[in-house]
Amino acid sequence: MQNHANIAVQPKPSFWERLRINILHAFRLTDQPVVKVYHGFGNDKTVTVFGHAFHFSPIPRKHYSKNFLTNTFALLRLFMVRPYRRTHLKMQWNDQWIYTQSEKDGFFRFEWKIDAPLQPGWHEVEVLLLGKNKENNPKASGKGSIFIPYTNQYAFISDIDDTFLISHSSNLRKRLFVLLTENAHSRQPFEDVVKHYQLLSRAGVPHAESNPFFFVSSSEWNLYDYIREFAIKQELPQGVYLLNQLKLFSQLWKTGQNNHSTKFMRIVRILEAFPKQKFILLGDDTQEDPTIYASIVSHFPNKILAVYLRKVRKITKTTVLPAIDEMKAAGVITCYFSHSSEAISHSISIGLINNPDPVLQMKTT
Repeated sequence: MQNHANIAVQPKPSFWERLRINILHAFRLTDQPVVKVYHGFGNDKTVTVFGHAFHFSPIPRKHYSKNFLTNTFALLRLFMVRPYRRTHLKMQWNDQWIYTQSEKDGFFRFEWKIDAPLQPGWHEVEVLLLGKNKENNPKASGKGSIFIPYTNQYAFISDIDDTFLISHSSNLRKRLFVLLTENAHSRQPFEDVVKHYQLLSRAGVPHAESNPFFFVSSSEWNLYDYIREFAIKQELPQGVYLLNQLKLFSQLWKTGQNNHSTKFMRIVRILEAFPKQKFILLGDDTQEDPTIYASIVSHFPNKILAVYLRKVRKITKTTVLPAIDEMKAAGVITCYFSHSSEAISHSISIGLINNPDPVLQMKTT
């Protein structure tokens, strides 16, 4: 895709300006315009791309340390953001320019109809930040990817915290302690959960492309790079992330404590975008996953093949078992498990995946 617009050339900074920039860089921060484009998705009719526009934001982390203070400040930086409010952005699709405007928290979304179905797989896009005037030269640009799945594949929607990433979501003090003292490379997944997800990514796939994964969480967009780096480090399947509303530094103590009702709507949008796929939902019992998934099943009775819920709480919440019974009554296969080895055995027993040993051997050859 060709970009016919040039990024605006900035005048040469003064000594004091360079000093200020260097100090910011020393703290891995920038006050230059930034466009973050997250993985989007599409079907044979429409495509969706979303992201954030910032005029102050953290510089992505490249080096990881076990040092407590280093990790603490690296996490704090993720919430040191100032979004571009109600600013114009555009992107080129074939010979067409598509425009949108960011919301008050800097979040933007492009959604457009396509003339012909795209080839399954990943497609690169570039978004340009214009500013308050649509006719301005671009101030910055950002690249992202959109995913088009095969129509005959399973699709997976997974929670993140305490589903595959040990997070202590039900205890704010513990959650904050882990976030502030660990990093994306030192955090740990549950035992065998990566093995299960790798097997699911190949479930019923007759070709090289893996099954689509959508990671839908109540964690805020501030943690996008953090979570993706963790997933890459652990070799989890590549996927599309749909997180919750951005938080500012003053709201850090509320991390993960979002309105879970928006999670339901994000899952609905995915299900409606892919009417031909059968979905498998994966979550846990620490927050509202059982209730949300039961509601999804009731609204989309023929779309959900199975639901996997990790048992994290020592004492099961009173809402969990009724939600599981409700999903079972609707004909949805459910697995409420304590260890991922149980989930793997269950997936084998229902024919969702094959015996893992030859599959994993195939993946490494």
